[in-house]
Amino acid sequence: MMEDDDAIVPISALQHQLFCPRQCALIHVEQQWLEDGATAEGRILHERVDGGGRERRRDVRTVRGLALRSVAHGLIGKADAVELHGRAPGWRPYPVEYKRGRPKAHRADEVQLCAQALCLEEMFGTDVSEGALFYGQTRHRTIVAIDADLRALTLCVAGEVRTMLAGGVTPAPVVTPGCRRCSLEPLCRPQAIATRPVVHRWLERQLAATLAD
Repeated sequence: MMEDDDAIVPISALQHQLFCPRQCALIHVEQQWLEDGATAEGRILHERVDGGGRERRRDVRTVRGLALRSVAHGLIGKADAVELHGRAPGWRPYPVEYKRGRPKAHRADEVQLCAQALCLEEMFGTDVSEGALFYGQTRHRTIVAIDADLRALTLCVAGEVRTMLAGGVTPAPVVTPGCRRCSLEPLCRPQAIATRPVVHRWLERQLAATLAD
């Protein structure tokens, strides 16, 4: 059980970490943020969904913008939507996370959803075996099994983020195709910074040669 607030990890940081550790540190350690068209669309989508309130149809009640916390796993965040199936007091929570784009090759979205499920399990005292990702471009849900492999990956990433937050060190950049889609690219400057070690080594060689003369 994690009782130290310094060990609490924001659920949103897990997605950032799996996409790019440097992006995660820029946002959650250095508190930096830049918005572009894609992030603005995503923010507007989440504001619409997270606006709070409840809906009910038959035996399903939907709660939007639900605050989440897991003491056992040291996680905190907010769910876009949680469907409560069945009837009180035996609600069966079903998390639904909304994304503006389409399904991705990496598992960052799934990890974020799994972290929500872990919180809901603790909050409701019941197993959460499944959730869904709704993508704005495809306009349909992708069902995600909250299985042992995804749980292990989620807790592993949470541990990495916790270590990074405790150390307060922003990793060096690694240039990837994803850099072109990152709103923080002007702050990160991966192409420029990634070449600095080469320059440093050249300067060290020149200095050593000068001192040897």
